[in-house]
Amino acid sequence: MTQNGNLKRRVRARAAKTGESYTAALQHIRQPPDEPVIRSIRMAVAQTSLFNDPRDVLALRASGTEMRRLMRDAHRAGARLLHFPEGSTCWPHKRIMSGIGPREIGPSDWTRFEWAALREELEATRRLASELKLWTIFGSVHQLTPPHRPHNSLYVVSDRGELVTRYDERLLSNTKISFMYSPGKTPVTFEVDGVRFGCSLGMEVHYPEIFVEYESLDVDCVLFSTAGENTAGALAFAAEALGHAASNTYWVSFSTLAPQSTAAPSGIASADGQWAVQCPMNGLPAIAVADIRTNPDGLARPWRRKARSDLYTPHHIEGDSRSDDRNLF
Repeated sequence: MTQNGNLKRRVRARAAKTGESYTAALQHIRQPPDEPVIRSIRMAVAQTSLFNDPRDVLALRASGTEMRRLMRDAHRAGARLLHFPEGSTCWPHKRIMSGIGPREIGPSDWTRFEWAALREELEATRRLASELKLWTIFGSVHQLTPPHRPHNSLYVVSDRGELVTRYDERLLSNTKISFMYSPGKTPVTFEVDGVRFGCSLGMEVHYPEIFVEYESLDVDCVLFSTAGENTAGALAFAAEALGHAASNTYWVSFSTLAPQSTAAPSGIASADGQWAVQCPMNGLPAIAVADIRTNPDGLARPWRRKARSDLYTPHHIEGDSRSDDRNLF
């Protein structure tokens, strides 16, 4: 009885420290020490409606209501984590925010944002995450101290309803950096049930260095959130997400707004660069659910890390004309 009680205490202590579920912590502690640890988690990815006017309190309320409905759907599906798009609370339109607009695009007037209504929706979402025991990652504008422009961000809310971290988009578009947002500075990682996640946002899928950096940080899955109305652009983003999954041998969750789903719905890409699951291509808000697993026996990631070091330098041939001259058959 004492031995069983000690085991339970160890499991609870690990769960409290890592944020893992009791079952995941128990699995880790019982794992034989010389055996690679395979971890898995059921996660959901969402596509949400487009709300782009932060002056509209009713729209801010509607976006929060929709998010929480999808959270309940994810909970019923057994998900431990739900990943939302960029601007899932509101994706402010550059012309609506322009201080000299809407015909011209200029510096954004952030006094137009109904910040109080947004905070009420954020709090309601945080409380529901705690109630459902659901990790919830969603896009929102993060207000800074005036006169600084806000960040374009992903909030990471734990299954206890705690805001554990925030990712700020680092590589912004021309319009965003010229007129709208302040850029972020650092990558962000967090763990759920022993599975390590990284965050990316906006147009950062265009930059392989963001995803290579997360590979070096040992993530098992990158949560990439984006937004937009251009379906052609969504196709390119989705293709690049698959490429990053394959080239870095980790999972990538691709979350975008529902209007883009007619061309490229939200989905979860496996580590071989194939869609494990996708939302419907009907332009409507929805979720898709998949079980993602780590592969500690996989050889691709260790080999690629070795190849990116000085592996080949000692094998370079020097002083051989058959190697140096490039105009010979």
